[in-house]
Formats: sequence, C-alpha cells, structure tokens
Amino acid sequence: MTEPGLRERKKQQTRRTIIDTATRLFAARGFEQVPVAEVARAADVSVATVFNYFPTKEDMVYDGMDDFEAALVEALRQRPAGERMLDTFRAFVLRPHSLVDHPEAVARIAAIARVVKDSAALQARERLVFDRYTRALADLVAEETSAKPHDVEPWVVANALMGVNRALKDFVHDQALAGRTGKQIAKDVLAQGRRALALLEAGLAG
Repeated sequence: MTEPGLRERKKQQTRRTIIDTATRLFAARGFEQVPVAEVARAADVSVATVFNYFPTKEDMVYDGMDDFEAALVEALRQRPAGERMLDTFRAFVLRPHSLVDHPEAVARIAAIARVVKDSAALQARERLVFDRYTRALADLVAEETSAKPHDVEPWVVANALMGVNRALKDFVHDQALAGRTGKQIAKDVLAQGRRALALLEAGLAG
C-alpha cells in the first residue's frame, strides 16, 4: 500500500484534530451547546476549514460511522463470486477490533455515547445513517436476486443484517459507558455477534 504524501498526512491530521476537539467540547457541554465557531477556535482552524471537512456539525460525530457503513455495503457488493452475503457480512462486522490495541479508543467511544444519549439531533442523524445504508443493502439484495419491485424479501434481509450491525454498535457503546476494558468489550462483542448471526442463519423457528 502506498504511503500517503505530506499533503494528505496534513489533511488527515487536521481532520483528526477537529474530531478530537469537537468530541472534547461536546462531551464537556453537550452537542447543542457548542457552536461550530467554538470548535474551529479550539482546533486553531477557520470555520470554513471545519465545513470543508465536515459539511454539517453532526458529521463531526458520525463521519466514521458513515465510512464504516459505506465500506460494509461495498464489501458485500464486491465479495467473491459464490460467497454468501451472510459470510461476507460476518467477516466484516466481526473482524478483530481495534479496541484491544488502542485502549484510548474506549474512552472516546464512551464520550461519544454520552453525547449522543443527550442529543435528539444526533439520535436522528444516526437513524438516517442506518436507514440510508439499509436501503442501499436492500437495493443490492434486490439486484442480486432479481426481485420484483414490491417484493419484501430484500428489505427483510437488509433490515435483519443491519439490525445486527446496529445492535452490536449499541452494545459496544453500552459496555464502554459501563467502564469495561477494550479487551473485554472486543471479546464480548465477538460472542454476541456470533450468536446473533447464528440466529439469522438458523432462522427464527426456534
């Protein structure tokens, strides 16, 4: 993999600085109480620079989530011929978690979870993110199965898979808020994910 050049590294650092600054301020006072101008001042950048990286204030919280969901749908779209969608989904969602190697990530997740819990605007944005990628996944399932326009199966499949994804995200947030370590969370989210996907694979008859 080619190493990013100096310009790209500076852009990545600026993005990281804005996110870290926003998270700190939002955690201290609440999402609605911190204007973008204050984030810009604290990050030592202009307001225009903030909006160049994050078109909306909510993007400073959910930028990474958008990236994850987009990458998930793309991995399903690009999976090898003959590989089941469920298997690709399992490999992507249950891959080794960075929480084990980066303990500071747990503190950041807990901070974000607190901010989201207290913000109706962020909760609404989260629902929109999941709705958008659930629809994208349903469209992919419909395309692959040649479903008719009003068939419900693609929507059912997409909601089932993305429901697991969303439940695991909530689980990680809850565990971080409870003070669990990254190693404990990573171990438990793997077990929870395996159980949830086994349930989908076996069906709901049991």
